[in-house]
Amino acid sequence: MSQSKICVPVTTRGNYGKFKSVMQAIVEHPGLELQLLVGGGALLHKYGDFVEDGELGGFEVESSLYFLLEGENPITMAKSTGIALTEFTTAFNSLKPDVVLTIADRFEELAIATAASFQNIPLAHLEGGEVSGSVDESIRHAITKMSHLHFPASEKAAERIQKLGEPADSVYPVGATSLDVINNLDMDDMESVESELRDKGVGGSVNLHQDYLLVIQHPVTTEYEKNREYIDETIQAIDDLEMPTVWLWPNMDAGSDAVSKGIRVYREHSNQEHIRWYTSLPIEKYGKVLYNSACIVGNSSSGIRESSYLGVPAVNIGNRQQGRHRGSNVVDVPHNCQEIKAAISQQLDHGRYPPDDVYGDGNSGDQVAEILSDYEFSIQKQLTF
Repeated sequence: MSQSKICVPVTTRGNYGKFKSVMQAIVEHPGLELQLLVGGGALLHKYGDFVEDGELGGFEVESSLYFLLEGENPITMAKSTGIALTEFTTAFNSLKPDVVLTIADRFEELAIATAASFQNIPLAHLEGGEVSGSVDESIRHAITKMSHLHFPASEKAAERIQKLGEPADSVYPVGATSLDVINNLDMDDMESVESELRDKGVGGSVNLHQDYLLVIQHPVTTEYEKNREYIDETIQAIDDLEMPTVWLWPNMDAGSDAVSKGIRVYREHSNQEHIRWYTSLPIEKYGKVLYNSACIVGNSSSGIRESSYLGVPAVNIGNRQQGRHRGSNVVDVPHNCQEIKAAISQQLDHGRYPPDDVYGDGNSGDQVAEILSDYEFSIQKQLTF
């Protein structure tokens, strides 16, 4: 029996965490063959070069693709998308996959979807149908309309995909694949995490056996000019609280340079011994850091999705996750120092929440692989209304 070649492009450490269980299930499935591409921020030290650090879990990489331009502004983001389109077009032409698997809403994922669609390669899409702020909203739905098979993370997202005119028999709400890795972690085993934090971070030291905050704030692409102002409000709130904090660097979206500059200025001119800074953390260690934190603060989707599954209190700042379905563990605030501090204090007083399975139960990878092996793709797409 011939195997279907499933091409998985990994462009960030975060997306690797979401793809990992799916890739493992593909490797283990007798009817499927994995083609792994690595590119973008996944190859750059400033975003945590996990490929160089040997954190790809033994998966064989078919090709490495460089497409990111420096600057982290709207112009470089648009141009990087164009370069990514060229690079992935060439890679797909060489590998000739049977299916390309894309995910969510990043700008390079739009290039991946376009490269596959224009070459008549069936496209499967993880995490479509969700509502959020920023340009991510537009990108996600554009990818949905180019995709032939859909793996949304929730039932509500599945309903939206069908309302966009996609056939019901192409939509499989399997849950959030990132939960698969987290579901299998020993959350009480913090020894390896403590080693990671000690050896790779910078700044003060954080005792992971006491209450600490986890902060992740990415740029808001549709509010590009305000990103420095936004990060300064968050920095002031965390500085005022003086609570031990694990802080992860922003992603590579437009506005990242302003967020990074705000952090660098703070680090150079302030006493921040209560904060430990990291470019990123592997999903196996990040999951434990999130689970054991007293509260996650910022605007990452992790503060909506994984925190809900784990019952971790979350303070979501601003519009980046606007409209995304959330559990009862999330408190929403604007980019205002005083309101951020008040919300954090409120969440610390509340403590942990009951786990919520709105984004699945942590068993998605095997479902995705099985559906990929059986699904009969049709390149021709047509609205259902």
